[in-house]
Amino acid sequence: MNTKNTTLSRTQFQFQPFHLVTPSPWPLLTSFALLILTSAAVMYFNGYANPLGGSGALLVGIGLATTVAAMALWFRDVVAEGTFLGDHTILVQKGITMGVALFIISEVFFFISVFWAFFHSSLSPTVELGAQWPPVGIATINPFELPLLNTILLLSSGATVTYAHHSVIEGNRRGAILGTLMTLVFAILFTICQGIEYVNAGFTIADGVFGSTFFFSTGFHGIHVIIGTAFIAVAFFRMLSYHLTDHHHLGFEASILYWHFVDVVWLFLFITVYWWGS
Repeated sequence: MNTKNTTLSRTQFQFQPFHLVTPSPWPLLTSFALLILTSAAVMYFNGYANPLGGSGALLVGIGLATTVAAMALWFRDVVAEGTFLGDHTILVQKGITMGVALFIISEVFFFISVFWAFFHSSLSPTVELGAQWPPVGIATINPFELPLLNTILLLSSGATVTYAHHSVIEGNRRGAILGTLMTLVFAILFTICQGIEYVNAGFTIADGVFGSTFFFSTGFHGIHVIIGTAFIAVAFFRMLSYHLTDHHHLGFEASILYWHFVDVVWLFLFITVYWWGS
């Protein structure tokens, strides 16, 4: 018996189910990219002089590009670890699922603070607002036009992504691809309609507390929609590449949980900000 070869082969295995992540440059690169993005955005929004000259949009673009690149490279490694290297054991998958759940809970409290700001001003409008809500001089958006269409689009996307999820579990590849593709179409249409609504709105974010709370709440929800769209798009391309199976599709499930959260937040926005608030 060759004990040397036996010893070498045993070193290729680990005797615990956890994933010990190898050193990676992407967290540090992401930190610097976010520093550039946030610093440039603050300077741009406040009209400060840009070290590179111009309006500051160039520095914001550099920060955004580096952030997206760093995240893409980081996620590429995570996909390789889970799909090709087998590092995502059952216990690791449970940990990642718990992390996603805690992240969504933190997002819930973020939007609670947004709704708190809205109701703080709308339930008891001050004299400066004309003692009424909406404030005097504000032409609100009709909730039964574009906002209602966006509600239909977002709820439909929730149904199609659920259909795609069940198709993956049942091994129905065609149904999974079709459901995910329809979800992406609905999500992109939602974002386009949101942009049209902003362009044609009769008020801006500078129009007092009404404009601030409206654009802050709907704008941050729109950012979450864009992030969720990218999340599902990654799962879609992984689906086309045969990365997902009926029992191992953790990234897709995480994107679905995130998307349903976005759906629920929009329902609260439509009922409170658009309908009741108008």
